[in-house]
Amino acid sequence: MRVIIAGGGTGGHLFPGIALAREFERQRPGVKILFVGTARGLEARIIPDEGFELRLIPVGGLVGLSGFRKIKTVLQLPAGLWRSWRILREVRPDLVIGVGGYASGPVVAMARLLRLPRVLVEPNAVPGLTNRFLKRWADRVYLAFEETRSWFESRTGPGLVRVFGNPVRRDILSAGRQPPKKGPKQTLLVMGGSQGSRALNRAMAEALAGLETVKTKLRIIHQSGDRDAAGLKEFYSEKGFEAEVVPFLSPVSEAYRAADLVVCRSGATTVAELTACGRPAILVPFPHATHGHQEKNARALAEAGAAEMILERDLTGERLAGAITALLSDAARLERMAERSHQLGRPAAAEKIVKDCLQLMGHVS
Repeated sequence: MRVIIAGGGTGGHLFPGIALAREFERQRPGVKILFVGTARGLEARIIPDEGFELRLIPVGGLVGLSGFRKIKTVLQLPAGLWRSWRILREVRPDLVIGVGGYASGPVVAMARLLRLPRVLVEPNAVPGLTNRFLKRWADRVYLAFEETRSWFESRTGPGLVRVFGNPVRRDILSAGRQPPKKGPKQTLLVMGGSQGSRALNRAMAEALAGLETVKTKLRIIHQSGDRDAAGLKEFYSEKGFEAEVVPFLSPVSEAYRAADLVVCRSGATTVAELTACGRPAILVPFPHATHGHQEKNARALAEAGAAEMILERDLTGERLAGAITALLSDAARLERMAERSHQLGRPAAAEKIVKDCLQLMGHVS
């Protein structure tokens, strides 16, 4: 069996694809997985380390670009389509999965032309431009949120849309089956998404003054992105905090396993991982996310009692330090938040999607 997973660009698209790849390997040993992405996307860095083959195609995005860059992207499209066609003709996959992101478009479009089975995975409440365009050509569409159904059902056949949740990597699911590792210090995990967040980095640096009273009881793991890593590491050291600062967390499962509390953005994949692990969180939504979906995600968790939300416009070091201190000093509340987070999780999403894909291909379990 051969499966192509196309797309990526950011962790929000890429990591659900990796979760599905691992689940295919679990359910069908010997399956051959090929990822197709771009040289600029996160997949160029992550997929080789995961041990999967990666092919690159020339393609770019359109949203938020200047006129010149949009023209350049359009001019690249024929080359991206041609490269996708050649890959598909060579590999002859049994299934093509589009996980969103630039590379997904040409590959799924060419799969339709070649009459290959093709499915879409949409992790966000509001679908991206690529999946909105491709929906008319999909044999199945897998959604993370029930409210996303209306975006797809008007342009797909009856019964082709499934709401199974956002696929989460199995090592993260394993981390969620046990409480945080107990040690002499509490662990605070700070994550700004796959590229890091300058707003969170700045707020944490400012928050250290307000965390002085808990410094001796606190250990910090901070995923900062490339730009701020060196400066943050030096600043934590100067202030006397025990902190591990890394540009990118790999494997992130170990950080989740250790975390008593998480400070992070609220993208769909991060929220799926938090709830799969049952970790309490302070969520700071990215304010420029499409259709404000990060704020919607964060608000849903906050209203369920699984997290606190601080909007970026209200984010200060003082407020962040106060929220961290209050939560870490209230073990009963942390436990309640963790339980409610677990209740929101859909840990079986990847398993359900792969089983449904196998049925689509005629490999009934």
